[in-house]
Amino acid sequence: MKVLVTGTAGFIGSHVAQRLLERGDEVVGLDNLNDYYDVTLKKARLARFADKPGYTHIHADLADRAAMERTFAEHRPQRVVHLAAQAGVRYAAQNPHVYTSSNVTGFLHILEGCRHHGVEHLVFASTSSVYGANTSMPFSEHKSAEHPLTLYAATKKANEQMAHSYAHLYGIPSTGLRFFTVYGPWGRPDMALFLFTRAILAGEPIRVFNHGKHKRSFTYVDDIVEGVIRTLDKVPPIDERWDSNQPDPATSGVAPYRLFNIGNERPVELLQYIEVLESCLGRKAIMEMLPLQPGDVPDTEADVTDLIQTVGYRPQVSVETGVANFVRWYREYYRV
Repeated sequence: MKVLVTGTAGFIGSHVAQRLLERGDEVVGLDNLNDYYDVTLKKARLARFADKPGYTHIHADLADRAAMERTFAEHRPQRVVHLAAQAGVRYAAQNPHVYTSSNVTGFLHILEGCRHHGVEHLVFASTSSVYGANTSMPFSEHKSAEHPLTLYAATKKANEQMAHSYAHLYGIPSTGLRFFTVYGPWGRPDMALFLFTRAILAGEPIRVFNHGKHKRSFTYVDDIVEGVIRTLDKVPPIDERWDSNQPDPATSGVAPYRLFNIGNERPVELLQYIEVLESCLGRKAIMEMLPLQPGDVPDTEADVTDLIQTVGYRPQVSVETGVANFVRWYREYYRV
């Protein structure tokens, strides 16, 4: 089938596009190649598949309404995997307008494209950050996520609500995926594993927030990709209805709409994560211990029961395997 994948120069988007091409799908990739982080890395990701048969690249911004309308009108994708967004929890404090432009206005343009061109299924990226002030573990899609603690999380929560409204009003089958701390080869330079690896190899100190005591459901990128593709193939039935007398955030009483967590069920303490990295690098980290950052939550833990029951998959790559794979890629890519 023909799939529009937004964010194909990004970390997760590039992996998803490559997997779809490998299984024989036609991919229309879209990215604006912004300079939030190293554009050279983004271009290198694209270079892995940009010349493959079945791939078409569009250089455009989600917030450009005319460009998005042209993309849908000219390419008419059957399904959409929307992964492009302004990333980074902390960056929003300095650049809030970028987040609303990309993550809210840009998402509206995706929804409108799906509405007017008969898209069969929209799968879009949300985040575990939407759980915010909720401290009931493990995080379940069936529990409240009404109190996000950062603007980034608030824009993703808005995406979930916008998608539900379009699913209800226009019958667009939509699935939101809440990702939990994704890491792996070709990762983002602003994320912990990348920052730690670079600093340790350079003999520089690493900043360890909350004194390394918080836990995360670190999720390897291949596990995320598998979850994305399986949910893309599992279209929420238009005729299926749930009990609207008992509203459930994970499903709906009135629309073909679902939410799924995609995260490792075994959370790992940050200090343990650093120990695994030290072992893979063969070097000890110099740690600067700091308090928890504003907006950060102490712990995350994914409940993936629904993902297992609906698409038959659970994330399974251990941090030992995943971090080793990242370090191998990092040394090869940066020749260190």
